[in-house]
Amino acid sequence: MGMGNLAKMAQQMQADMARAQQELDELRVEGSAGGGVVKAVVSGKLDIVSIAIDPEVVDPDDLDDLQDLVVAAVADAQTLSLIHISEPTRR
Repeated sequence: MGMGNLAKMAQQMQADMARAQQELDELRVEGSAGGGVVKAVVSGKLDIVSIAIDPEVVDPDDLDDLQDLVVAAVADAQTLSLIHISEPTRR
């Protein structure tokens, strides 16, 4: 294998990595909790993109349950994102 082939392989690997990085940046996965009353969207990098809360579940006297639902929705979205990016077909 010559130096030219090695350089081409390195360039191809860089392009593949850039493409994979772009896909992770653009990926959005939604998780939910409480039957969908709290939803969280995360990126392929597991960054929280958005959180939506059904106003019907907001009880000022019981914020602990709402906070638990938010944590559960974010965890669900992150788990689904990890599953999505680790699928063999994505490689």
